[in-house]
Amino acid sequence: MAQRQRDDDDDRQRDEELERYRRAAEDALQQLDWCIGYLHGIRKLEISRALARNRSQIRTDLLDKPAEPLPAEETDQE
Repeated sequence: MAQRQRDDDDDRQRDEELERYRRAAEDALQQLDWCIGYLHGIRKLEISRALARNRSQIRTDLLDKPAEPLPAEETDQE
């Protein structure tokens, strides 16, 4: 019985830690979104596109979420 309780506590702690990391990753992606938008706005298009590609890869590879298109990824500005 005591072992089961310890296992449950360990599982809960792991879940809480994973959730903290997930929130931190989401916060970092939001900051990256801002940077991409800013760079796009000041016409640093090559840099903003590269960051947008990196962001997409982070979302799909690390967070197992579909990539979201950003304005910097689909722009007609050169």
